Amino acid sequence: MAGDKPEGGEVPLLYSEGNVAARVALEREVRGWSTTELAERVTRAGIKMNQTAVWRIENGTPRRRINLDEALAFSRVFELPLEELMSPPLEGLDIDSRRLVQEAVEAFYEARDARDRLHHAVVAIADHIKAHPDSSRAIHEQCLRLMGDERDARTLSSHIEDGGHY
Repeated sequence: MAGDKPEGGEVPLLYSEGNVAARVALEREVRGWSTTELAERVTRAGIKMNQTAVWRIENGTPRRRINLDEALAFSRVFELPLEELMSPPLEGLDIDSRRLVQEAVEAFYEARDARDRLHHAVVAIADHIKAHPDSSRAIHEQCLRLMGDERDARTLSSHIEDGGHY
């Protein structure tokens, strides 16, 4: 496809189908997924795809074309904005570096989601105590029982008394 590779003075496109194919392969490898696993994830995202289609997108000669619905499904599966999926991979990052960054990003979002969940739970307990003040002591004791660590239980109780985690 014109613009995918510089030949005879052509300038590579910033966004191209070739970039999407390269990014599909890269993002799949970074996550340690097989072509079969990626096909299954794309299918669960709403676009029927099989392992052969993924392989032909990544390696076929000629390469299998990617339609817009498929590009959107890849974007969803990889949790990347479509514009990022269409962009050429960054230079200077080897596969191990990409895996480490991917792991850190996933851990960041998991931690953020856990903080949000904790905050909502703490707010609900604080609201419950406001409505039932006589339950406060028993709730704090239950925290200690379930957590087993007095310092952690005191920290959680402090968040409850403050009415939120953050």
